[in-house]
Amino acid sequence: MMQDLGRRAQVASRRLALAGPNDKRRALRAIAAGIAAARPAILAANALDLADARAAGRPAAFIDRLALDSGRVAAMARSVAEIADLPDPVGRVLATIERPNGLLIERVATPLGVIGVIFESRPNVTADAGALCLMAGNAAILRAGSETFRTASAIADAIGRGLAEAGLPADAVLLVPTRDREAVGAMLAGLDGAIDVIVPRGGRNLVARVQAEARVPVFAHLEGLNHVFVHAAADPGMAREIVVNAKMRRTGVCGSAETLLVDRTGADTHLRPLIAALIAAGCEVRGDADAIAADRRVEAATEEDWRTEYLEAVIAVRVVDGLDGALDHIARYGSHHTDAIVTADQAAAERFLAEVDSAIVLHNASTQFADGGEFGFGAEIGIATGRMHARGPVGVEQLTSFKYRVRGSGQIRPV
Repeated sequence: MMQDLGRRAQVASRRLALAGPNDKRRALRAIAAGIAAARPAILAANALDLADARAAGRPAAFIDRLALDSGRVAAMARSVAEIADLPDPVGRVLATIERPNGLLIERVATPLGVIGVIFESRPNVTADAGALCLMAGNAAILRAGSETFRTASAIADAIGRGLAEAGLPADAVLLVPTRDREAVGAMLAGLDGAIDVIVPRGGRNLVARVQAEARVPVFAHLEGLNHVFVHAAADPGMAREIVVNAKMRRTGVCGSAETLLVDRTGADTHLRPLIAALIAAGCEVRGDADAIAADRRVEAATEEDWRTEYLEAVIAVRVVDGLDGALDHIARYGSHHTDAIVTADQAAAERFLAEVDSAIVLHNASTQFADGGEFGFGAEIGIATGRMHARGPVGVEQLTSFKYRVRGSGQIRPV
């Protein structure tokens, strides 16, 4: 079955590579309309998945990632429609070189081919990944986690109908039709060369397995162990709003802040109000001795807390010795995902932006902006935390490769 999926996706990818922008846009708009029209079926499937997850005792953060409502389905459809409005990334001339011998060399953006996406609890990945791959001229093989299988299947059905309506191959976006975990191993092996790249969307265990076993390139999406550093020169009101939003807007997303670092020089004015604001918002705070001294409601943090992606209403708080202390902490414990500084000191901000080696670094803004939609990408297939090819939100441009077109007029190379 998996080998057949691979062959079908390869055939579809060759057709998609030649599809014009209007064809792809027409398909994406049909998919968006199809998702909106399929809302009752999608929500009914999601209700069954949610019931199973609750019965299995899944934590609240997991339930939040899995849950859909009318608003989230509408947002999913809007995201697909927004991707349709993006510039077509395929065929862009990235560079032009004219050689002394008259050869004209162009570097041109091309699709990657077939992209395998392995994800766990977020059903919206079905629509986002399928739409982004399609706009970039790629076929997609999607493997949903068992907990979201029914919901992903309902969304994939709507995608298939939209593709067929627009005259593009329905095999352009294929959902693996089984919960069997062996399907993951088959994808990591590459399906006899059918899969060109793998994108894992999930927790540390999934990403570690993909990186260890994949025989094809991987766009690594590691955990979001994100920090907010409140510098001594931070505006107190701004710091409070950013910190609470970064942690509490949605605790289960990868852009949620997991550690708050406070400059020792400004701790007397910043630390206690920040802790109080977090607790008032319903967040459990685990901190070092300084944080406990500032507010006795703070639980003592362990070494493991500095390394934990909670994905729930829990945050670790540490007082550090200025910018150098913050940089050292982030370098030691961070996951190269998203980190922010709050300060009115422009020099400190610029140093933070330059020295923090993360895919996304922010000044005076919430880490919750770590999202392809907020970057104007329509959506993202993941936040790549590696350094090769793609980094940060992976949108349509990052889902392309390139080739060189060389035009001559009879040139031959001298012996």
